[in-house]
Amino acid sequence: MPADNRTDLVNLIATLSFKLGDFTLASGQKSDYYIDCRITTLHAEGGRLSGLVFYDLIRQHFPQAEAVGGLTMGADPLVSNTASASAWYRHENAQDMLDDGLVHGFLVRKAEKTHGTGRLIEGFLKPGAKVVIVDDVCTTGGSTITAIEATQAAGMQVIGVLCLVDREQGGRPNIEAAAPDVPFYAVFTASDVRKAHVAIHQNK
Repeated sequence: MPADNRTDLVNLIATLSFKLGDFTLASGQKSDYYIDCRITTLHAEGGRLSGLVFYDLIRQHFPQAEAVGGLTMGADPLVSNTASASAWYRHENAQDMLDDGLVHGFLVRKAEKTHGTGRLIEGFLKPGAKVVIVDDVCTTGGSTITAIEATQAAGMQVIGVLCLVDREQGGRPNIEAAAPDVPFYAVFTASDVRKAHVAIHQNK
C-alpha cells in the first residue's frame, strides 16, 4: 500500500472526523473523543484515498474477492469508492491482469424492503461469491456482524473484513468470535488517529 495514501488518509480523518470532548456513543458507551468517518469518506479526496487504501488491502490479502459490501450507511461510501478504485486500477493496468480484476459493490439494508423485490441486499448478489465486508468505524462490531450474517444468509462467502478505524473497544474480538475463520484488518486504530490529530494541532 503506498505510504503516502495511508498517511494522507489518516491525516484527513484526524482533521475532518476526529473531535475531543465528552460524547455518548451509539453503543451507550462514554468517550472523550468522537470519530465520524463519514465526513472523510464522503469528502472528495477522502473518498478517493479510502477507496485506494481499501482496494490495496483487498489485492494484498483477498485477491480472489469478487465484491465488497457492508451495512448501510457507514459502509456506503467505502463500498462505492473501493469498487471504483478497482475499475481505475484495471483501466490503468489492464495488460497485467489475468482476469477482469473488478471488485463490485453491495449494501446490506438494516431491514428488508417492504415493496418491490423485498431484498435485504442491494447491488451485487451472487450465490457462492467470495466477498469482503467493510465498515468505517468498529466499536462493538455490531454493524459488521449484522452485515456478515446477512451476507452469509444470502449465500455469499465472506472471506475477510476491513475496518477503516478500530476504536479498540471490543469490536475486533466480537467480530472474530462471530466469524472465527474470517480475517479482520483495521487500516487505523483510534490511537493512530488521536496521535495524528494531536500532531496536527501541535504544529499549528
